[in-house]
Amino acid sequence: MSAKKIGVIGSGLIGRSFAMLFASAGYKVVIFDIEPAQTRAAKEDIREQLASLEKNGLLKGSLSRQQQFDNISTTENLEECVKNAFFIQECVPERLDIKRKVWAQVDKLVGDDVILSSSTSALLPSAISEGLTHKNRFIISHPTNPPFYCPAIEVVPAGWTDPDVIEKTFTVLKESGLVPVLIKKEVPGFVLNRIQYAIIGECYRLIKDGVVSPEDCDTIMSQGLGLRYAFMGPWETGYLNAEGMLSYGERYADMILDIQKSFGPPERIEGPTLQAIHASMERLAGPVQDIQKRRQWRDKRLIALAKLKRDLDAEDQAGK
Repeated sequence: MSAKKIGVIGSGLIGRSFAMLFASAGYKVVIFDIEPAQTRAAKEDIREQLASLEKNGLLKGSLSRQQQFDNISTTENLEECVKNAFFIQECVPERLDIKRKVWAQVDKLVGDDVILSSSTSALLPSAISEGLTHKNRFIISHPTNPPFYCPAIEVVPAGWTDPDVIEKTFTVLKESGLVPVLIKKEVPGFVLNRIQYAIIGECYRLIKDGVVSPEDCDTIMSQGLGLRYAFMGPWETGYLNAEGMLSYGERYADMILDIQKSFGPPERIEGPTLQAIHASMERLAGPVQDIQKRRQWRDKRLIALAKLKRDLDAEDQAGK
C-alpha cells in the first residue's frame, strides 16, 4: 500500500487528522486547500501533533514520526491533489452546495476506479453524489471528532455505491487505525449524531426546565455514563447490569418506556437557555479565545485513555 496515493480535500482539523491516519499506514497523502497559508498551517500543526504522539508512545503504524511526516505533502492545485489518487477524502464545510461544487470539479478529473469519500456528518450520500458521473464510486466516511484519538468511523454507501467501494474503504480505514462501522440505510445524521443529538436534546430540556445546571449535566456524563461508554456501549452496559438482555428487559422495559413518554418534543437550541449553557461552559472550559488550550487538555486525556485501552486490549489478547 505504501506506493498508493490518497488525496485529502480540505486542511482543517478533520482533514489534518485523516492525513495523519493515512500517512501512518504508509500511504502518500496530498492535502489540498485554496490558500497557501492554510496548507502551511496544516503542515506545521501535523508536525507538532506527530511529535506529541511520539512522545506519548501513541504513533500509529510501524513508521517513524519523520517517515509519516514525509508521507504528507500539500498543494493549492486540486488536480495535483487528486491525480493518480486511488482514494479521495473530502473534508470541506458541512454545506450541501459546497460539497456538490467540490465533487463536481473532482468528478471531471478522476477515472472510473477511484473511491470518492466524504466526511460529512449528516448529509446523505445520495444527495451529495446524485449528479456525479462517478456516483457509483461515492461513499461517506464520517469520523468521530477528533478522528486521531476516537477511532470509530461510520461508512455510509448510497443505494448506487459499488460493493467493492465499501470493501476497499473498510480496508483503507482499518489499515489507518480506524474502526469502521457500516451504516446499512441512509438516515439523516447516520447513527453517531442521532445518538448524540438525542442526548443533547434531553440535556437541553432538563436544563431549560430547571432540573439540573449545565455543569452538573456534563458531570453526569463525564463522571458517570461516559466512564462506562468509554469501554462498552449501551447494550453491553444493560447486559452486564442484569443477567443478560432478556433479564434487563424484564426488569426495566416498563420503566424505560414510562420515562421515554415523559420526554418533551424536540426543541431548537437557542435563546436564554443557550446563553446560560454558554456561560456555564465558559466557566468550565475557559473563554472562547482560549479554546485551543482546552482542546489540548481534551486531547491529552484522550491520548491517555487511548493508551490505557490499548494496553488493556493487549492484556486481554495475551490472556487468551
